[in-house]
Amino acid sequence: MTPASERPAITRETLRQLAFDQSIRWTSQNDDLWQLIDNDLWQLTRNPSMVLSTVPEQKLQALLQRAECHRLVEGIVEAQQARLERPTWFASQGHGDRSYSEQLARVAYFSMEYMLSEALPIYSGGLGNVAGDQLKAANDLGVPITAVGMLWQHGYFRQSIGPDGRQQALYPVNDTRQMPIEPLLDTSGTALRFAIQLPGVQIWLRGWQARVGRHRLLLLDTNDPANPPIARLITSELYGGDNEMRLRQELVLGIGGWRLLEAAGLQADVLHLNDGHAAFAVLERARSYMARERVSFDVALHATRAGNLFTTHTPVEAGFDRFPPELLSKYLERYAEYELGIPLQSLLAMGRKHVHDPHEPFNMAYLATRGAGAVNAVSQLHGRTSRYIFRELYPRWPLESVPIGHVTNGIHLPTWVSPDAEAHWYELHGDEIPWRGTDQASVDDLLAQVDDRWLWQIRQHARGELLSFVRSHLARSLAVHGASPAEIEFAGSRLHPQRLTLGFARRFAAYKRPNLLLQDPERLARLLTHRDYPVQLLVAGKAHPADRAGQALLSEWQQFAARPDIAGHVVFLEDYDMRIARHMVQGVDVWLNTPRRPWEASGTSGMKVLANGGLNLSQLDGWWAEAYAADLGWAVGDGLEHEPEHDAADAEQLYRLLEEQVVPCFYQRDQQDIPTAWVKRMRRSMSALVERFSADRTVREYTERYYLPLSGRYRQRCADGSALASEMSRRITSLRSYWHELAFEQLEWRREGDAQHIEARLHLGRIEPERIAVQLFAESQGAEPATAHTLQLQHHEGSYATYRTELRTQRPEADYTARVVPSPALGLAVPLELPLILWQR
Repeated sequence: MTPASERPAITRETLRQLAFDQSIRWTSQNDDLWQLIDNDLWQLTRNPSMVLSTVPEQKLQALLQRAECHRLVEGIVEAQQARLERPTWFASQGHGDRSYSEQLARVAYFSMEYMLSEALPIYSGGLGNVAGDQLKAANDLGVPITAVGMLWQHGYFRQSIGPDGRQQALYPVNDTRQMPIEPLLDTSGTALRFAIQLPGVQIWLRGWQARVGRHRLLLLDTNDPANPPIARLITSELYGGDNEMRLRQELVLGIGGWRLLEAAGLQADVLHLNDGHAAFAVLERARSYMARERVSFDVALHATRAGNLFTTHTPVEAGFDRFPPELLSKYLERYAEYELGIPLQSLLAMGRKHVHDPHEPFNMAYLATRGAGAVNAVSQLHGRTSRYIFRELYPRWPLESVPIGHVTNGIHLPTWVSPDAEAHWYELHGDEIPWRGTDQASVDDLLAQVDDRWLWQIRQHARGELLSFVRSHLARSLAVHGASPAEIEFAGSRLHPQRLTLGFARRFAAYKRPNLLLQDPERLARLLTHRDYPVQLLVAGKAHPADRAGQALLSEWQQFAARPDIAGHVVFLEDYDMRIARHMVQGVDVWLNTPRRPWEASGTSGMKVLANGGLNLSQLDGWWAEAYAADLGWAVGDGLEHEPEHDAADAEQLYRLLEEQVVPCFYQRDQQDIPTAWVKRMRRSMSALVERFSADRTVREYTERYYLPLSGRYRQRCADGSALASEMSRRITSLRSYWHELAFEQLEWRREGDAQHIEARLHLGRIEPERIAVQLFAESQGAEPATAHTLQLQHHEGSYATYRTELRTQRPEADYTARVVPSPALGLAVPLELPLILWQR
């Protein structure tokens, strides 16, 4: 530690720097500082900037004079500085003689919401969770990401459950003075403020920033006094308002977000769209490139889309944001014609499945896809689902060739691991959480060092801490609703720290089937109230204010929990947020998830219980479809898609699993009162799944599979005055114009020994032979993957060309079909950028 004579004075500014850095609070070792300043406020808010803003200067100075406080602050400052100076994964990686940092300068990450901490309530749920955890992991790994989002005045609605069991939506104001954000300054040191044009009116946007270690989250705000009231409300409610308000929000995020980056002096190689809400950013990025490089929109789009990544999170086509063409015309006609230099109809075509249909709504996911250099889903199953959803953008292409990959989501371990588990692992590992960047063998070795009692004690303690929080939360909720002192005192008293505790928390929507467990209420009641093997269930979640069906499902749980015979066995925790989620995933024994397959794109809640020793009982959907094994947890479903009529079968399977496997496994104990079979599952689950479903792994995959290749292609297309982008534009225009002239004249197969000799003669029309690839394609069949064998040009004369190849395969001739596609030599992402294809008839 630094000698006392050399230590800098600790001031309020020192504490402000700590309070405003979202990375500081990822470890429970730092909680002591804020607890020392104001423990009650810290426990209620987990908001150090609020704690700091409310403590009087005199009290703070007195605290800073105490040796205990001084040591805490000094230790946090030095630890943070050491983290920032430590070499990162990104800085230490490279290909050949080029480091990653030479290949990738910055990723601009756009998302409608971010879940970073309880101190910054600008999130709704899963999408924000993914964005926040990936931003934190990017900071840990050193991947150069600058995030862009919206500073919501109210955020998502807050939930209150009325006496009748119905949900009420509340909208308290987010006070920027007590949030870990500060105004974003321009190069002159002035608070950044700039204008964009909406129909008939100029609106002002203000910039803010939140710090996440090395990284920043830039936020847009329209609540400027110079704006008319309707414009000030654009950044009022997350996912609130009508369709036109949603369009305004997405224009501000996409167009305003890219302009915010540039106004802050930041240039990005890669634009990463976390879902389609910010898709207008691909247009604004192209517009900016046009103005800077003095090229056409077509050339600018071909240059910039090479550096754009679109991550789709939607498992059903109906989930995409759509806008009527007349609404788009109202807001974007001037932008299209005067700023992009293209007809409005050309812009509208980018958001349509059928580009010439004037009545088709404008789909933000289609715009994102047509402006991207790569598209990915968020789990292996979601990749297959997404290829089916987007198939019509690539007519006549095989389903497996639809250009959508996948990177399965993961969670940021330090955010979600319990303080007790973290402290125990720290004692053993002597450094960070053991699953962070270590190899599998070292994790297994570490787990081998501890006995069953050690692991079970962590579980027991975590469950006790959770129930303590639940009692406190219930008492506070009852007090707010005017309950009597006796009711408040009795809140949660029937919960027992030795019972099997199940957790179920998520958005209440029909496809998530939150009431699958209520298919047979009496059977569930018997399960929960068993004399010898009782079970307690913690439920939480919100239904969107406009989702009446979801609210009805929520009310059913309220009615069930209110039954006298269920008292003490089911608790509904109102106002599900990050604070409740954190306690639940740290303390429950089993996490339940019952979506209708394949409607769960990925899901991350179940990942959060893993490092805390929790187990999963989930539908074979999303991440669990690729994670599940019989010795890791339990699975509902048969791995197939079914109609709602199949829900009864899934419910029956869920009840049987709980009755015959989960509950007996928990209560079957050895002589030391340890459930050895249960702990064995804990070991396997931790060893096999924690690192695999971490945000560290996710961000490394994004970096190596997408960010680096996209950055390289973007730089190539921009080089030499956009020479390659200009050439690609010409080639694409030519191929689109003359593709209809292509035709197969003849295709001959001739066997010689064990080889097949194939010759194809084509009519090319005005297409140059090097611009196309002639292939023999065979679909996947059983264990045989799909193959595309390319024929070589042998002869070209006039409008005709001959292509030949030799094929050695066990597959019969009937499996193969000849086709023509754009040549890989064009440097295009085919079929993403050019979905032309010709099949032999």
